Amino acid sequence: MTAEADCFNQQPSENQRGEEACSPVGAAERSEAAIFPQALESQVKDQKIAAFGSSYRRASGSLSAQQCPGLSPSLTLLFSVTCALAVANVYFAQPLLASMAESLGVASGLIGGVVTATQVGYALGLLFIVPLGDRLNRKRLILAQLVLSAMVLAAVGAAQHWVALLGAMIVMGLLAVVVQVLVAYAAVLASPTQRGQAVGTVTSGVVLGILLARFTSGVIADLAGWRGVYFVSSGLMLVIAAVFCVVVPAAVPPRNRQSYRVLIRSLFRLFVTEPVLRTRGLLALLIFAAFSVLWTAMVLPLSAAPLALSHTAIGLFGLAGVAGALAARSAGRWADRGWGQRVTGWSLGLLAFSWLPISFTETSLIALVCGVVLLDFAVQAVHVTNQSLIFAARPDAQSRMVGAYMCFYSVGSALGAVAATQVYALWGWMAVSALGASISLTALALWSLSSHCGHCSSNIETNFSAAGESDAPRR
Repeated sequence: MTAEADCFNQQPSENQRGEEACSPVGAAERSEAAIFPQALESQVKDQKIAAFGSSYRRASGSLSAQQCPGLSPSLTLLFSVTCALAVANVYFAQPLLASMAESLGVASGLIGGVVTATQVGYALGLLFIVPLGDRLNRKRLILAQLVLSAMVLAAVGAAQHWVALLGAMIVMGLLAVVVQVLVAYAAVLASPTQRGQAVGTVTSGVVLGILLARFTSGVIADLAGWRGVYFVSSGLMLVIAAVFCVVVPAAVPPRNRQSYRVLIRSLFRLFVTEPVLRTRGLLALLIFAAFSVLWTAMVLPLSAAPLALSHTAIGLFGLAGVAGALAARSAGRWADRGWGQRVTGWSLGLLAFSWLPISFTETSLIALVCGVVLLDFAVQAVHVTNQSLIFAARPDAQSRMVGAYMCFYSVGSALGAVAATQVYALWGWMAVSALGASISLTALALWSLSSHCGHCSSNIETNFSAAGESDAPRR
């Protein structure tokens, strides 16, 4: 067991128990409990999660202070920019699908396979590459992924056949998981007091990369064709790799010396042993399926008559979703305050409602903009809350936890992309909107069920109660 894991298992001190005992549910909350007992129960569970994370940070503060002096603002910015560039590679294709189909002679109903191939590669990378962050030198692992990504992006731009393009997309997705290695690395480098803020800031870079990818790819495609998008990205990846190599300090080798086989096996075991991972993972699958339904299919009605928008104009809709990036850091802070369940419920309700204005895309672009803002805000708020909760569940296995969690994201994105293009080809945009709304309502129903049953936080509460169950009567 690592030193960090030892800290995780330490019981809180008497001072910590006193602090916890001094923060009971107030009179207003007790009054609310009489009316909304289930809502208050979820809030108290979230507060326990936040309190347990705080206890862990205090118990491990001296250890972290020795191992990492903290993550400076300049390094945080570099991590955010690197994440933005890396994740953009996964989403460049979405506004370019019509051009790719025309260039390679592929039917519009099949072109969604480009997005699916990328997500398949991403899922494989989450399972077999991200866990290496708990074993190998993270800086070297990240540099290797960045350089190899530059080579594969050039191969995507040069692909002349459909099969070759799909193969290159799979490998590109495989290497794009450098984003998750970076998020876990930022959590390790950050001091205990700045860890949540650092993860939220880096996640904001991920969100901006996703949204701006559509705009930048549209602009470059109008100037140099869809292939030029990937050639430009290849060059940028080499530049950021060089900067990363020079600026980021040498990484402290992880203490985990398990063999690769044991490491991968332990990742799959997390699906069985961590209830918070299962529940939050299923929510991720559903919200990113809805997200992918919109952004994969949206280009088809916008590029067709009577709208016939250019790549640049279609990409501009990505800017409307910048509100999602603004939600990312706030959602992390809300989760730290114990409001994770409540934020999740509000956001999922907003996600379901967003499909009402989105359904009017073919007659009102203003309605589409409003729907995009609501949808991106909701998806990213849930996503950041999910990550905050799973990091608190197992601080000793952050790379594996985020890798396991993001597998759900990848599966959801892939299924959403395939379903969206097929549904649009068969029944049109209203059917796509109905599909997205159905997926969103399913996520809301899952959250409601989990909040009533308490599965979301049972694993963390088990660890928490082992350290401070004696305080229960005082609450």
